[in-house]
Amino acid sequence: MSDASPSRGSSGVKEKLLEKIRNREAAVAVIGAGYVGLPLALEFARAGFRVLAIEKDEKKVECINRGESYIRDVASEDLSRLVEQKKLRAVSDFDSLAVADTISICVPTPLGKSKDPDISFIAEATEQIAQRLHRGQLVVLESTTYPGTTSEIIQPRLEASGLKVGHDLWLAFSPERVDPGNREYGVRNTPKVVGGITPECTDLAVALYNTTVRQVVAVSSAAAAEMVKLLENTFRSVNIGLVNEIAIMCDKLGIEVWEVIDAAATKPFGFMPFYPGPGLGGHCIPVDPHYLSWKLKTLNYTARFIELAGEVNSQMPAYVVGKVADTLNDAGLAVKGSKILVLGVAYKRDIGDIRESPALDILRLLQSKGADVAFADPFVPELKLDGTTLKSQGTTPDELADFDCVVIAADHGCFDWEEIVRASQRVVDTRNATRAIECPEKVTKL
Repeated sequence: MSDASPSRGSSGVKEKLLEKIRNREAAVAVIGAGYVGLPLALEFARAGFRVLAIEKDEKKVECINRGESYIRDVASEDLSRLVEQKKLRAVSDFDSLAVADTISICVPTPLGKSKDPDISFIAEATEQIAQRLHRGQLVVLESTTYPGTTSEIIQPRLEASGLKVGHDLWLAFSPERVDPGNREYGVRNTPKVVGGITPECTDLAVALYNTTVRQVVAVSSAAAAEMVKLLENTFRSVNIGLVNEIAIMCDKLGIEVWEVIDAAATKPFGFMPFYPGPGLGGHCIPVDPHYLSWKLKTLNYTARFIELAGEVNSQMPAYVVGKVADTLNDAGLAVKGSKILVLGVAYKRDIGDIRESPALDILRLLQSKGADVAFADPFVPELKLDGTTLKSQGTTPDELADFDCVVIAADHGCFDWEEIVRASQRVVDTRNATRAIECPEKVTKL
């Protein structure tokens, strides 16, 4: 750490950093090179900065420095070109933060076993920054968290150095909006929300992201920016919970839920279609609303919509297993001893991310009931299920015919649904993937 003296000429320090950013002379560091950090680092490098990706996983560091991508949304040829141009490199230690002008924190924020926020990765990154802090740095948190984290956790630790946020250094929050597998929207064309601790902090963060993102949306504070991210994903969680419950209602009423949704979606105003499924998965939607719910509990308020949606969504894997049991029962079979194949274990189509995937719960529940389970997913070669390693199965007609029931949990575009239905004995479709297939006697839908 250097220059911890009282702030003088803070305007000049700010202008110097602004000039560095505008001229692409700022040294940019990104902490965390996962689904969020690596695409961001790539875009900064494309914009002309020299970028350092700090990643604790040595294997990922080696991959980056070889120009090999381990993330589907980042092409190896793009990564390799920037590495060869010396625009991007990766390290596993934090010492280079001492010469960084801007630092973006892109670390995981999981939930603990009791559904409480785990911000230990943010705290660790903050501590590493604080040990190497110098005047004139901009720090931006991108990791999703509860409102107040930036000002209550990061700011006090940085200011313990004697440097003052808004005068000697700048601090902001800008929520990541990564949607893995989305081929239409990425870092560059997804609007970026930015909120700083002070207006000057916001100005600098906006200037930084203006170099890489087409549209930057400034809000009044870091807390407002933190809340934006939670609103976005709570909106999705609650609406998915609603449509999952509608699916259960339609099933009890003998109505086709997919037909109802498609018809409702023809209304040009006041309705946005959401679709039911086997449950929530991924790094955001199953997790983020709980950050907001937890924060409100500290203020003696219960976030009722969030709690109810979470309850409905978490019960969907068991509902799917019930559908499987009914389907087998109709054929005179029990779940116990039946061979069941789950198609797609990623949390959504055309990606290999299994974080919080409901397919894993479906596999566990079926296994606990005595089923002989297997999975097929071209994006997931193998997975560990409660200590057991399962390898992805083939989906040839002969292989499919060997199973008593096939459960569609992720509707990957590479699956041949017509062949799957034709070759399978029974199919439970949780994604309406078989909507164009005329074979109602074989298919049970959610």
